[in-house]
Amino acid sequence: MNLLTVLPLALVMVAGPQLISAVFLAAGRQPRRSSVAYLSGAALSLLVALTVWYVVFRRVKRSVGGDQEGSGRRLVDWIVLALLLVLLVIVFLRRHRDQTPAWMTKLEDPGPRFAFGLGLLLLAATPSNEVIMASVAGSLAGHDRPWWHLLPFLVLTLLLLALPLLALLLLGHRARAALPRVRDWANAHSWVVSGLVTLVFVAIVTADLAR
Repeated sequence: MNLLTVLPLALVMVAGPQLISAVFLAAGRQPRRSSVAYLSGAALSLLVALTVWYVVFRRVKRSVGGDQEGSGRRLVDWIVLALLLVLLVIVFLRRHRDQTPAWMTKLEDPGPRFAFGLGLLLLAATPSNEVIMASVAGSLAGHDRPWWHLLPFLVLTLLLLALPLLALLLLGHRARAALPRVRDWANAHSWVVSGLVTLVFVAIVTADLAR
């Protein structure tokens, strides 16, 4: 298990309300301020949650005992595999659910404070994201990867969330016209992307356990 293995899970992190919120903010009246505030809240939320899960799994592995290093790693892998299966169930159950909740109507004219709070809560308060962050942190901690290996995953997640704002800055009014279509596509198909990426990671963890 290495850093490149967990990076694709960043796609699952942003699929759904997270990316849709970023699209709404980029299409609002204060796209730059609101989007930057949203990304700042998301960055803080990700950093804290990933670090907490990393510490938890390091302690889980160490609790197995000194001469049983391999057993500790396998225990963490089994926990990660169970979390990924839970994530698959969540993705499957939500496949036909409208991922644009009623509260998103407030994103038509949000302030930076609201956007910061949204990024802070939306990235860490949803069960699926907690499962993903626990899986990423557990995979790296269980294989003795250093804490800073979490940072590329964090940066990639933020970059994906920043795509609507970057498109607006680079393409201007053309991006404004395209963003609603991107939002609708993400709303309808994000569960497919999430399911495929999660299945790939399940296969990687299973192969690691089979060694």
